[in-house]
Amino acid sequence: MDRQAAFARTLRHVRDLRGLTYDRRGYARSVQVPGPYTVAANAQDLIDVVESIGQRVHAVGHSFGGTTVLAAAQRRPDLFAAVAVYESPMSWESWWPRDTGGALAAAKQDDPEGAAEMFLKRFIGDDRWNRLPESTKQSRRNEGRALVGELSDVRRTPAYDTGLIDVPVLSAVGTRAGEHVRRGAELLAERCSPLPLVVLDRAWHNAPASAPETFAEAVIRPLMKLAC
Repeated sequence: MDRQAAFARTLRHVRDLRGLTYDRRGYARSVQVPGPYTVAANAQDLIDVVESIGQRVHAVGHSFGGTTVLAAAQRRPDLFAAVAVYESPMSWESWWPRDTGGALAAAKQDDPEGAAEMFLKRFIGDDRWNRLPESTKQSRRNEGRALVGELSDVRRTPAYDTGLIDVPVLSAVGTRAGEHVRRGAELLAERCSPLPLVVLDRAWHNAPASAPETFAEAVIRPLMKLAC
């Protein structure tokens, strides 16, 4: 349930680069953009954004954003010089756990607002959730329809085929990641990357916001040196 604001701190450490961020459909300032809330729809949105720039880009995706970046890069490799992916799910794989926060939220098809609240509480804790203003809580609940749609879609069908991705991929993971998250990152590094897996020491899943300088130096700077 991330939004472009999560990358604001990271961008402060790469001021010499031109950075463009956006809220994907169903979240934050794009909350009114209708579905479908699928990988394919999000990948097309990213393609539209990149086409509007008028030149190839280096794209960075975090979590579901990484899934979106890889799907878009497979579809339109001409638009991407290289991509970086941080802790993106491979929920369609048989070895991906069925008891993650994403799996539990995806199961709440009939209660998207409840799914969003449960999902966020799992990440930030009940105490922090309870301290949020009611208006903020409701705005996050309103994003539940997008959350449930995305998480369900990424469990039904593979989002991309690593054998069909022709642009360089930098795969990164934090040391605090679960075993399944690290396994996914390792697979991407083995199959798609000219670089070894990048490991961020003591980094959480929200590293672009919680460890911005590390993320900028370990992920974005090396990415800028890659190009197909």
